[in-house]
Amino acid sequence: MGYTDSVSILLVIATGLAALLYALAWLRSTRSTAPGAQPHAATAAAGGFIGAAAPSAAPHAGARVDLGSILVLAGLVAHGWALYVAADVSSGFRFGFAQALSATFWVGVAMLWVEGLSVRIEALRAVVLPVAALMCLLPLAFPGSDFGAERGQPLLLPHLVVGTLAYGVLMLAALHATLMTAAERALHRVGRGESSPFSRWLEHLPPLLVLERILFRFIGVGFVLLTLTALSGLVFSEQVFGRPLRLDHKTVFTLVSWAVFAALLVGRRVRGWRGRTALRLTLAGFTLLLLAYVGTRFVLEVILQRG
Repeated sequence: MGYTDSVSILLVIATGLAALLYALAWLRSTRSTAPGAQPHAATAAAGGFIGAAAPSAAPHAGARVDLGSILVLAGLVAHGWALYVAADVSSGFRFGFAQALSATFWVGVAMLWVEGLSVRIEALRAVVLPVAALMCLLPLAFPGSDFGAERGQPLLLPHLVVGTLAYGVLMLAALHATLMTAAERALHRVGRGESSPFSRWLEHLPPLLVLERILFRFIGVGFVLLTLTALSGLVFSEQVFGRPLRLDHKTVFTLVSWAVFAALLVGRRVRGWRGRTALRLTLAGFTLLLLAYVGTRFVLEVILQRG
């Protein structure tokens, strides 16, 4: 069963507005990184992280609230409204893979906006915002399952909210790791005197040491949220889901993902893991987490046509 006509109209307005604002912010970001634009900070060599020479870094310009930041903030407000409408709280509570992905990117864009208050991140916005614009439209096509009957269980909504926050933060960490991998490869090519299609784009990224610091900040926050999600599912499974704990593939994928991120954080503190090891473990951990819930809901709702 889908949305009512009134909810559908509100959802179209809210998601359309959010997608439009994200698109305008993306255009603003791409203009800032267009050929001939003055880079806000050159990519600096990250001693030991890249292991290759990098161009000398210019002083890192401080971030400020510009038109792009205002557009992103307005998009976040509209996107948050769209998520509330998509949940259809007035008549119950709807949730599924589309709502999870949409909320995930809302959290990711929100954290990116906060980081943008202190670091120039136009290049990061240029990567994230187009995807966020598409993801916020997903609930229009996939309304999700009705959880209205489960609203009386007090731990269900906190479990879903904390789990979505964990997805959002770790999703951004995975995107961040992908960007850093591309930056590393491009810098290696530049260091060998080869041309790279990402050379101009790299000029507008923060220094790699700053990118790495942001990455582990996301991973640390995401790991705490993922721990709370796993605990609420393990300890209160019967109250949250109405059945005792079962080691199904969703639970197993979540626990294995938690173990990967735990190993990464411990390895960084104890053995100084960085660079490619950190990037690969970040991507592996998030892939497992993505399979744990979004993959499950996609199979149930889209392939098997089951709620």
